[in-house]
Amino acid sequence: MTIQLHTNNPEIQDIVRLESVSKIYQQGKLEVRAVDDVSLEIDTGDFCALCGPSGSGKTTILNMIGGLDVPTRGRVLLEERDLASLSRSEVARIRRDRIGFVFQAYNLIPVMTAYENAEFVLKLQGVPERDCHSRVMSTLKEVGLEGLEHRRPDEMSGGQQQRVAIARAIVTRPAIVLADEPTANVDSITADALLDLMQKLNKEEGISFLFSTHDQRVMDRARRLIRLRDGRIESDEARA
Repeated sequence: MTIQLHTNNPEIQDIVRLESVSKIYQQGKLEVRAVDDVSLEIDTGDFCALCGPSGSGKTTILNMIGGLDVPTRGRVLLEERDLASLSRSEVARIRRDRIGFVFQAYNLIPVMTAYENAEFVLKLQGVPERDCHSRVMSTLKEVGLEGLEHRRPDEMSGGQQQRVAIARAIVTRPAIVLADEPTANVDSITADALLDLMQKLNKEEGISFLFSTHDQRVMDRARRLIRLRDGRIESDEARA
């Protein structure tokens, strides 16, 4: 089943394309198909959610799109580049420059401030200090963290830490943000605020989001909902 979404850039018909992708793990003599012959496309500006029970393949799909895992069969293409055909260093550069990650556990560097966590990828990219500063400060303001630049993660609430993670994910203006259960560790009020923020970034900045989620709030806001079961696409639903 193919997920066909809309693009704001006529030169790129899709950001991500999975072609008959399977991921198979061996557990002793048992073969586990975490993802089973999945094909999908996700285009620029989409706000899309993968949902389904635990073990349905949501996170595995995100990890393959993000170059953190490789398919057993099939191809994963990011902006028309087959990740399996690239070297490790090339995949690492694509992850650094074209993909933003938001994890449920935040994955912030604990000894760094909010500013330093958001700046980290820009420094890896070699962005000049003056440009780094303006981009980080504007991004932290954008996600509602103005005035909290010098706080470390242990001095912030869970919602504030997740905002830092979102800032880190979008400061490079990636092709797509992969968000794995981003509302799982926060209360409902904070979850709604985070979703408001991500929807705003999607609508006003054109940043594409692909979620893995169990959260009905995320499902309700997604413009496309892809339901997975046993590693296969069970249904896909377009929303207005």
